[in-house]
Amino acid sequence: MFDYGELKILLVAMLAQRPSHGYELIKAIEERMQGRYSPSPGVIYPTLAWLDDMGYALVEEAIGGRKRYHLTPEGEAFFTANRSAAEELLSRSAPSENNGESIPDTLVQPMEKLSRAIRLRTRRGPLDEMTARKIAELIDAATNELEQT
Repeated sequence: MFDYGELKILLVAMLAQRPSHGYELIKAIEERMQGRYSPSPGVIYPTLAWLDDMGYALVEEAIGGRKRYHLTPEGEAFFTANRSAAEELLSRSAPSENNGESIPDTLVQPMEKLSRAIRLRTRRGPLDEMTARKIAELIDAATNELEQT
């Protein structure tokens, strides 16, 4: 549903509107997507942690132990710098189920998992050429098999 980096911008835009809990953000995105897409907690919470790590959002403990996120001045600056992309993301709706572009729910999580695995692997440190080639070969093999299906 979102390309790499878009979810960060969307969450910053939503937090610019009002501080929220992770669950509130999940539900708000699901509502925007008319129930056709709901980001998993495994996508939302690491993204919120990244925003916190980058200094774009602060976490405050709310009643009941839930974490409420709100933007910092740095987050406001990030939002301002990405305002046009944020507005596009805020106006985006889920693809129609009949337009041929909708991704079945059964594929969304595996796609997110692959993307997350690649990001996490590259964060562990620089990839040597052999490891990078192995990852590329795995992706190419899966792509080739998919194209033949």
